Amino acid sequence: MKRKNLFKGFLYLSLVSFGVSCTDLEEEVLDGESYIDSSGTTNINPSAVLESAYNGLRDFNGQGLMYAMDELSTDAMVGPTRGGDWDDNGSWRQLHTHTWAPDHVEVRGAWNSLLSNVYNCNLVIESSTVTPSQLVQARFLRAFYYYNVIDLFGQVPYRPAGSSLLDDPKVWTRTEATTFVISELEAILPTLPARVTGDASIANIDAGHFLLAKLYLNKSVFLGSSFAAGDMTKVVQHVDAMTNSLSANYWNNFAPNNNTSNEVVFSSKNIQGGAGGNMQSKWRMGTHYNQTPSGWNGFATVSEYYNRFGSTDTRAKYSTPSIISNIGNPVGFNVGQQYAPGGVTPLLDRNNNPLFFTPALTLITDGLTLETAGIRGMKYIPDPGNQGNPDNDLVLMRYSDALLMKVEAILRGGSGSAGTILADIATRSGVAAAPNTLDGVYLERGRELWWEGHRRNDMIRFGTFLNSRELKPYNSDPKFTIYPIPADALFNANLKQNPGY
Repeated sequence: MKRKNLFKGFLYLSLVSFGVSCTDLEEEVLDGESYIDSSGTTNINPSAVLESAYNGLRDFNGQGLMYAMDELSTDAMVGPTRGGDWDDNGSWRQLHTHTWAPDHVEVRGAWNSLLSNVYNCNLVIESSTVTPSQLVQARFLRAFYYYNVIDLFGQVPYRPAGSSLLDDPKVWTRTEATTFVISELEAILPTLPARVTGDASIANIDAGHFLLAKLYLNKSVFLGSSFAAGDMTKVVQHVDAMTNSLSANYWNNFAPNNNTSNEVVFSSKNIQGGAGGNMQSKWRMGTHYNQTPSGWNGFATVSEYYNRFGSTDTRAKYSTPSIISNIGNPVGFNVGQQYAPGGVTPLLDRNNNPLFFTPALTLITDGLTLETAGIRGMKYIPDPGNQGNPDNDLVLMRYSDALLMKVEAILRGGSGSAGTILADIATRSGVAAAPNTLDGVYLERGRELWWEGHRRNDMIRFGTFLNSRELKPYNSDPKFTIYPIPADALFNANLKQNPGY
């Protein structure tokens, strides 16, 4: 999208992805989505820019950016270098080992993505022709993007309504930003529409309750304070206000037609063979080249994480005749011999050795283990009709997450009853209920929400993120609980680098 007079503002926000020309700023006119004249007056097509703000959710789709920062930095996922592949100057390994710096490519990309989407939301919000429906959707999306900036970076650049784009953005502290987003969500909650049956990709009141519950649960982390009983009760109240329900089958939430699951609270919509994000990465990032779907032989989990699942837990391994016919192996975590579609013919690696995934894994692999080291994960069920651009919607919020937040909040002092939540979640997965303790909830969140982009947030809240673990045999510096402000963004004089970087 083309803009006028934005170069300085984008430079300070490090929003380089917009590609504004620096040779003829006054003459550029873009694709009709927006026009900003020399006085800073904004005239846009709110519908088109709101669509861009929704499309920004696809940046959570792939294997990098926010997803990599939220999962590769934890005990759930690792991106080993495999010979000459998957090195990228060590960027994937740096996330797992907590050795990143302000110039990390995924950190910079996430900052740019989140704040460019905030910018689009602001364009809609400040438009003189915005409808009430467009306005409330844009305010919700902005709150969602701001929440992720708060969680990952702490400091949050913002522009007061009507301010000049030539001025440096102002900056909220983490406390100020948290307070603003909570108040904003509470203000718009009564006007958010009901969730549309069969399509959770539109901002809705259940998603508003979910995001408020997430904010209140993490408020103590964001504010550097203790868990307050009143905040925990707010978590319970917002979860209780939701109209979702658990799906009878866990994997209905990740199938090609997962838009029909009432458990999906908010999602990013994909269309088979048409518009959509990089959803294929959800199975290709770990699977081998010779598997179906063909993969990129990259990310894996470590054995200590995999071993937390019981042998009967269908969240870790699930198959149907259709899955075996089309893929050859169960979805979930795969270890051991892998098979061609039909589940009978053993696969070989590219050296004609058995394609046998092993739990043993090192950060740099070579030789005979290059293609077989590591337990591979497949969280979404591949769409056999279109493995490259499928219609599985990306799940951003799920009701089982909300229910587990409620149990945790009660255990942290909130008022309410957890009822049979832990038993209900366990029963559908074929395992015994987790203990009704904080440790039990922590373990259950790791099993229920694996590779969904929540692990870093959970580990920080439970105080385990910095601990030593498999492939990171040391405690990390406390600075790593928050990411650095990208070096390019510090052109904004109002931003200061986060402590320790």
